[in-house]
Amino acid sequence: MPVQIIEPSTSPEATYKAREVDGILDRYFYRKIGFWLAQFFARLNVTPAGVSLFGAICGVIAGHLYFYRNLSTNIIGMALHVFANALDNADGQLARLTQRESREGRVIDSLADHLIFLSIYFHLALRCSIEGASPLVWLLAVTAGISHGLQGAAADYYRTTYLYFVKGGLPVDLDSSVILRSSYRKIRWRDQPWPKFLLALYLNFTRQQEMLSPHLTRLRKVSYQSFPHQIPESFSTRYRISARPMFKLWGLLMTNTRMLILFIFLFLGQPIWYFWAEVTILNMLFAYLIHRQETMSQSLMELATTR
Repeated sequence: MPVQIIEPSTSPEATYKAREVDGILDRYFYRKIGFWLAQFFARLNVTPAGVSLFGAICGVIAGHLYFYRNLSTNIIGMALHVFANALDNADGQLARLTQRESREGRVIDSLADHLIFLSIYFHLALRCSIEGASPLVWLLAVTAGISHGLQGAAADYYRTTYLYFVKGGLPVDLDSSVILRSSYRKIRWRDQPWPKFLLALYLNFTRQQEMLSPHLTRLRKVSYQSFPHQIPESFSTRYRISARPMFKLWGLLMTNTRMLILFIFLFLGQPIWYFWAEVTILNMLFAYLIHRQETMSQSLMELATTR
C-alpha cells in the first residue's frame, strides 16, 4: 500500500502537535529539518520506527565519541548527536505526515531516546573513571541517569495531557497503568513477543508517570469519565491558561537543554560536571515544576467533577 503524504506545499507547521509545547530551537531548527527529513523518508517508504532506530544508532555512536579526550572527536560526536535529535523530530513528523501515529511508535521512539543517553552516560562515566575519577563516579552517573529518566517521563506526561485537553489529542494519550496492564495480560510471549515487550516498557513508563503525578493522574481519570466524548471549551480554556506558562520551564528539562549543557562541559574538558548539573540544578527545577503542576491539577479537579 503506497504511503500517503501531504502536499509538498504544506508548511512544517502542519506536522507540529502544538507550537506552544515546542521550544524555540525545536520550532525554528529541528522541526524544519525534521519536516524535510520526514518528506524524504516518506518518499522512500521508510516507517517512523525505522527513522527512530536510525536516530538511535547515530546517537549511540555519538555517545561513544564522547569517550575520547579529544575535542575534535567530541565535536564529531556533537554533530552526530544533533543529527540524531533531528531524526527524533522527524520520526514523529513522519508519523503525522503519513498518518501512522501509534502507541507502538511512541514506545519505540522513547526506547531510542533511552538507548542514546545510556550510551552517553556510560561512555562519559568510563572516560571520567579512566582519567582518575573516584569509582563513585559510576554512582553519580547512575543517579544522573535515573533523574534524567524521571524528568523526561514527567515532562512527557504533562505534554500529552496538555495536547489532549487543549488540542484534542489522541485517546491513547490518556492510557493508564490499569488499562495497559489488562492489555499486557492478554498477550502471550510465545505468540507476540515483540508487542508484549514494547507494551511492558510502556506499562513501566506509565507507572513512573502516575507515581510522580498522582493528582494529575486522578484529574485525567475524572476528566475522562466526565467528558467521554468532547472536552468542554470552558475546561480546555482553563487548563490552557493554567498550564501554558510552565512549558518554558518544562522545556529546560528536555533534550535540547541537556545537549547544550553537555556540549559546554565537553568543550571545557570536564564532562563530570554534566552529571552534577543533572542531579542538582535540573532536579531542583524538576521538584519545583512537579509541585506547581500538582497544585494546578488539584485546582482543576473541582471544575472537572462539577461538570
